[in-house]
Amino acid sequence: MRKLLFTTLGIALAAPAFAADPASVSGSPALLAANCANCHGTDGRTDQAIPPLAGLAKPYLAGILKEYKEGKREATIMHQLAKGYTDEEIEALSDYFSKQKR
Repeated sequence: MRKLLFTTLGIALAAPAFAADPASVSGSPALLAANCANCHGTDGRTDQAIPPLAGLAKPYLAGILKEYKEGKREATIMHQLAKGYTDEEIEALSDYFSKQKR
């Protein structure tokens, strides 16, 4: 019981530190990007019909994800996935993919 109390207290005290870095709220940008790998390939590199994300401009990627999130862009699944990300996570993902080599 005592160990659980200290663990819970430690998590509660650490939470504000994670909130200072939006990418840390759900994990690192690479961890967030792992969700995209099934369709867009590892680190956004794919040679399939799904467009690659690696090396695309950050503002372009962020804009597209926000359009999906807001329902302004049609998709089979991306509009549903994008709704699960905060604006900060979208920025972190866009930054991550923009820095990957094609």
